[in-house]
Amino acid sequence: MQKPQFLIGAAASGSGKTTFTLGLLHLLKTRGLKVQPYKCGPDYLDVKHHTLAAEREGINLDTFMCSAAYVQKVYAKYLQEADAAIIEGVMGLFDGAKKMQGSSAEIALLLKIPVVLLLDARAMAYSAAPILFGFKNFHPELNLKGVVFNFVNSEGHYNFLKDACQDVGVTALGYIPNNPEISIEERHLGLKSPEESNWRKRLDSIATHIAKTVDIDQLLSLTTIPAPRQEENIPLPKTEKHYKIAIARDEAFNFTYLENINALRQLGKVTYFSPLHDERLPETDFLYLAGGYPELYLKQLSENQVMKSAIKNYLEKGGKCLAECGGLMYLGKSIKNNKGKLFPMVNFLEIETSMEKPQLHLGYRKFHFKHLEIRGHEFHFSRHQVLSPASLRSIGLVKNANDLPVKTQVYYKNKTMASYIHFYWGQNPSLLTQIIENGAL
Repeated sequence: MQKPQFLIGAAASGSGKTTFTLGLLHLLKTRGLKVQPYKCGPDYLDVKHHTLAAEREGINLDTFMCSAAYVQKVYAKYLQEADAAIIEGVMGLFDGAKKMQGSSAEIALLLKIPVVLLLDARAMAYSAAPILFGFKNFHPELNLKGVVFNFVNSEGHYNFLKDACQDVGVTALGYIPNNPEISIEERHLGLKSPEESNWRKRLDSIATHIAKTVDIDQLLSLTTIPAPRQEENIPLPKTEKHYKIAIARDEAFNFTYLENINALRQLGKVTYFSPLHDERLPETDFLYLAGGYPELYLKQLSENQVMKSAIKNYLEKGGKCLAECGGLMYLGKSIKNNKGKLFPMVNFLEIETSMEKPQLHLGYRKFHFKHLEIRGHEFHFSRHQVLSPASLRSIGLVKNANDLPVKTQVYYKNKTMASYIHFYWGQNPSLLTQIIENGAL
């Protein structure tokens, strides 16, 4: 079956890929199309925005954390019930963890889908020609179908850019005039969460703005190709038991991957709860505290004494738990905000976390323990201090994408595993069964 499918790439971060992607998703949805959104790389926040714009769950495609075959299967799986697919690239088109590894270009080549380049043209005219020539010819197998120019000053400005396209042999699909009113607010980990403002009104504005000067019909026509078949099911965890699984999900904890959650659902019944608002921890055999923005809700988290006590009691009695990033911070003794004010937390792990003097920790991670390698991603500004090293052991070895050791630790206490790493286990369900059934890797 023929379906429009394309990846939106750019020459660099900050070119407006997310705004353009959201506008297209919303615009096609209002036209009655079921459009499936995807995001290259490990980003959680862009996916949340995609989900709202398309009213379909956004999916991460990551060729570092997952195998090429798995990425192909996930892509095909979610495209089956959709009319079109839009993949938002990450960083510049060819930027990967190591050269092209994990890049948007690598995913476009793997999936054999066209690329639409979004080029920041605010300070260029005919100089777009050599840039487009480079992107068109750098990798002969890359299928660059067209370009949309962003931050264009006027139609006269666009005419210079069209001349560049004509001489290079790249289709000009239109332009987007600079409009500060459609920009999306950011904070230290990326875009603000869509729940924090009137996003539906903003989506309407973005879609309307794009539709005026971008040839949407030509874009869809140029990128319509045969949809891949899903020939094999993605392997799922096997267990004879049926577990009760509690997952933290609220404003403070929500950085999760859908395929991770789907793998958990195969192990038993998933129940969501809120460390912010609830007073009771659901009955559970396995607790998952995902990352998020606990630093924005320190007062509320600290004041919910009933929930903190319930979680601490569960963990001290040997309850099984996986805590990632924000979950790690929450399980510590306390968190300091950026002004140095201290807020008591669960007080299970002997650590203190601080948002003072924030320092970026970013990158892919490989966690080696015994015979396993589990991959994930680290992205945070907080710093932490272990208060009692003798009572909190770290396990395994953590390396970056270039196989160099990093200082990131994976802690293990009772039957709780905690780390700054956001793990991806959708492809490796054995990780889950070993944590849940054995209480350790």
